[in-house]
Amino acid sequence: MSDLFLDKYFLSDYIKNAQNALFWRIEKFMNAEYLIFNIVVAAGPIACSFEKRVYFFKRWHQAVAAVLIVAVPFIIWDALVTGSHWWFNERFISGVYIAGLPLGEWLFFLTVPFACLFVWEVLNLETERLDREITLNAFIWVAVASLVGTVCLALGKHYTMLVAYALALIPIVDKILKTGILKRSLTYIFLLISTGLMLIFNGYLTARPVVLYNADYQLDWRVFTIPVEDFGYGYALLLLTLMLYEYLKRRAI
Repeated sequence: MSDLFLDKYFLSDYIKNAQNALFWRIEKFMNAEYLIFNIVVAAGPIACSFEKRVYFFKRWHQAVAAVLIVAVPFIIWDALVTGSHWWFNERFISGVYIAGLPLGEWLFFLTVPFACLFVWEVLNLETERLDREITLNAFIWVAVASLVGTVCLALGKHYTMLVAYALALIPIVDKILKTGILKRSLTYIFLLISTGLMLIFNGYLTARPVVLYNADYQLDWRVFTIPVEDFGYGYALLLLTLMLYEYLKRRAI
């Protein structure tokens, strides 16, 4: 009888230890989720960069330069508003912080634009079939975006305001760098594909949620779980990176 009791005791203790070990592993995996997210985003474009038709690896130096330069103001923006406009769920980040931002967030500004530049290069294989010159009134773009930003400033919707002002800069930068990106139909196909990718990847970050938002600083209009401001933020990040990338490519020729 005592042997049976001891067997049950040790079996129960073994099960508890196994459960604790499983929960520990799950927790560690969850802590690494944002890092894994970045690996998944970058893995495909890196692996496919050597495909003969694309040969994106030959443009890596321009791509990395563009990504790093544009990342600077966005990281500063991110660092200044983290804790007020948004914050990060401790369950899904590694615990490694640099300048107040988790490591996964730093990598986000590298992997996402890099992956999208790969998409751009793939689209450029179909330039003759897909690309057309279109008419764009840059003044109206800047005026409307600036007006939206000013109204949102008055309403205290500071995240929306910053996104609107960032979008207002796009035609100005395009004009300065003389890339003509905004007058190419291919650019809007690129943005359409990027929107689909945002729905998948940003949808994951906001549904999990890895990132949480303060509704006081935004319109609190969402597409599924994604704040509408995130789309504008993403478009500004990607377009600025794309413009600088094309400018650097032209300079390298």
